[in-house]
Amino acid sequence: MILTLLFGGGLFPCLGQIPPGYYDPVDSLYGDTLRFELAKIISGHSVQSYSSLWNHFWNTDRKPDSTVWDMYSDNPGGTPPYVFEFFTDQCGNYSGEGDCYNREHSFPKSWFGDQSPMNTDLFHLFPTDGYTNGQRSNHPYGETNNPSWTSQNGSKRGPSSVQGYSGTVFEPLDEYKGDFARAYFYMVTRYLNKVSNWNSDMLDGDDFDEWAADMLLEWHRDDTVSQKELDRNNAVYQIQNNRNPYIDHPAYVELIWGDSVILGDTTDPGDSMVNVLILDELSNVRVLYINEEFGIKNLDRAERVEVRIFDAVGRFEERFAIKSNATRAVSLPSGLHFVQLRLRGQVVRRKILHR
Repeated sequence: MILTLLFGGGLFPCLGQIPPGYYDPVDSLYGDTLRFELAKIISGHSVQSYSSLWNHFWNTDRKPDSTVWDMYSDNPGGTPPYVFEFFTDQCGNYSGEGDCYNREHSFPKSWFGDQSPMNTDLFHLFPTDGYTNGQRSNHPYGETNNPSWTSQNGSKRGPSSVQGYSGTVFEPLDEYKGDFARAYFYMVTRYLNKVSNWNSDMLDGDDFDEWAADMLLEWHRDDTVSQKELDRNNAVYQIQNNRNPYIDHPAYVELIWGDSVILGDTTDPGDSMVNVLILDELSNVRVLYINEEFGIKNLDRAERVEVRIFDAVGRFEERFAIKSNATRAVSLPSGLHFVQLRLRGQVVRRKILHR
């Protein structure tokens, strides 16, 4: 499942829950309009001092054993190569991994000129090993197949292997890629009116460069929201009085940066191309949604397409398969829905707006 919204207890189960009606102004919105309205909801947060971050990390990034939750050194499911104690292990000087932890701007502060309020916004600031933070420097996040340096937990720095970018990147563990992706989606939403003045290879105008958007979207889909993120979102809300909407509602990422919206109310067969969900360009296999029916074009008789449908907040609605020359009647409620199509090992994700 690509759209997952988790609920439950944790370190701070009773604090900072989503206020009633917090996201009501963005109901049924998508695309740039959704990002613009989300920016209005989460702007104007309570700005913190840089020195206060040390204390705030105790509430936002504390493991169950009360050690520092450092995503640059952690070993999920295993034993970390080293751990930090709060306050006593603050940097300070360091000469190697495990010496001390500092305040990592996952979205490097040089990109926005170290200006307020971005430089103390906890939604992109995390406690991390000082030496690893230094190795990351201000390089973009990315993926590398030929690292020039690897941390003790497997985080890497090296030339990018992501299509569309060839510079040096820093690659965190797979288990935390979604966390960082959602922090980045937050940054270009909360500071929508400032992004065009920032300087980063990951940005283009007031949004991400195409290579970065594609990669972060993949990270978001592959590493879904964890209990750690839910707890942290609630804890930061208690401090800053704003939230990361992409943790509360992961589907918002799809609504803004995902695939194009397919209109689900077309009645004229001659206009049906707006409803085509292309699956396989080589063989021209197509899935259509017209007049509340799913259908298939150009599919081999022995094959079938698996279809999963989710609502706008990622809740599962329907699952079925369609064979060649067959149709499936699906009466979707009004609003936005996500469709996941699988054929020959390929997965395509689209959106349907049913009016």
